[in-house]
Amino acid sequence: MQIESLLPGLFLIKPKVFEDHRGHFFESFREDVLAQNGVETKFIQDNQSLSQKGILRGLHFQAPPFAQGKLVRVIQGAVLDVAVDIRKNSPTFGHHVAIELTESNFLMMYIPIGFAHGFLTLQDNTIFTYKCTDYYHPEVEGGVLWNSPELNIPWKIENPILSTKDEKLPSFKDFISPFEF
Repeated sequence: MQIESLLPGLFLIKPKVFEDHRGHFFESFREDVLAQNGVETKFIQDNQSLSQKGILRGLHFQAPPFAQGKLVRVIQGAVLDVAVDIRKNSPTFGHHVAIELTESNFLMMYIPIGFAHGFLTLQDNTIFTYKCTDYYHPEVEGGVLWNSPELNIPWKIENPILSTKDEKLPSFKDFISPFEF
């Protein structure tokens, strides 16, 4: 596995993929490799979604005391995956990373606590999965509006399909972060 730091605590992970006439094999999770790169965490919940092209989910987070780190990847299809640093006093507060994760590039992203996360599906029948460091607690979920002008995220879509909840998220300029750096 190759691990590249994108922002403090945020990593792009490229597994070593073995392919032959039968298909492919790769390790999708290695606790020891993550720990060697400063990610010492325990994953306790796995989530998976199926979405059609043009669905945008996010930008979401869970606040303390149930904040979540996530290890995300695409099983089928493709997404534009976005993480935004929402840690107050972070030198990269408000900065984002946008990476295309696909079934064929096998890329994964580790998103630490203190980042908002979202993704746009680029193909029909996209299956997206993520390992989480804490259980889902709806009472502490939060988010930031996907197209906040201050973030300048290059979503490359004008009118994605959003949930009612995501349509009502606050703009980044009105957002008060519950995270310290």
